[in-house]
Amino acid sequence: MTRAEGSGTAGVDPRELWLTPAPDRPRRGRRPAFSREAITVAAVALADAEGIDAVTMRRVAAEVGAGVMSLYSYAPDKETLLDLMIDHVNGELSGAGPLDGEPSEAETLDGEPSGAGTLPREPSAPPPLTGDWRADLKAIGHLQRDHMLRHPWLATAVPARRTLGPRTLAFLEHALAALRPSGLDGGARLEVFAQLTAFVAGHVAHEVAQAEAALSPDRAEAEVLYLTAVAADGRHPELAEALASAGRPVTPDATFARFLNRLVDGLDAG
Repeated sequence: MTRAEGSGTAGVDPRELWLTPAPDRPRRGRRPAFSREAITVAAVALADAEGIDAVTMRRVAAEVGAGVMSLYSYAPDKETLLDLMIDHVNGELSGAGPLDGEPSEAETLDGEPSGAGTLPREPSAPPPLTGDWRADLKAIGHLQRDHMLRHPWLATAVPARRTLGPRTLAFLEHALAALRPSGLDGGARLEVFAQLTAFVAGHVAHEVAQAEAALSPDRAEAEVLYLTAVAADGRHPELAEALASAGRPVTPDATFARFLNRLVDGLDAG
């Protein structure tokens, strides 16, 4: 595989990665002990369980029962592997299964040893479009959030790169079709979808960080008492007003829905 020139990250030319058949099955002879799909599934399972930093070529090789050097025919570096991982899980958004010529996940995990165990997968085709582009865009936003919460490493991986695999492009096609009734031209629709994806990724990254650093009840109460005292000293009238009108805490789902509604409802149609 050859590396793309002038790209912001390492990796191979997308034409070679996505348009060239994976070196999984020879025309004749014994099937290889693992496939590009098996490598990708193992890497996703590692990232889901332990975070993206756990995904190294050496660790993935151990999971599929192979030598490190043998992996480089399938993914020459971690950046390429990350592209494969992102596109693989994006099949859950587009409802896409294995690509033509790829073994199924059952084959990759239950056939020759992969070491990764069974990877839960919840593919679901995106909801049918209604023609109400704002409602459809909000549905896409909720779908993206659920997807990133299942795979938290996506929240930081997706904004940093442009993955152009077939499953990813299938979901992009759905999103662009959802935006067609808005009257926006094609370029503007791409911008809106990019803005939505960046918003969802940022929100999920914040959700995950908040959950990992959850305050103890005593600490949370101490912070409330502190802010109440600060707001009452008269030097922070805006803060005092904000705290007075904040109301009761809401669920993460409700918070996301409120922010998403503000984003989508604030978009101008063409």
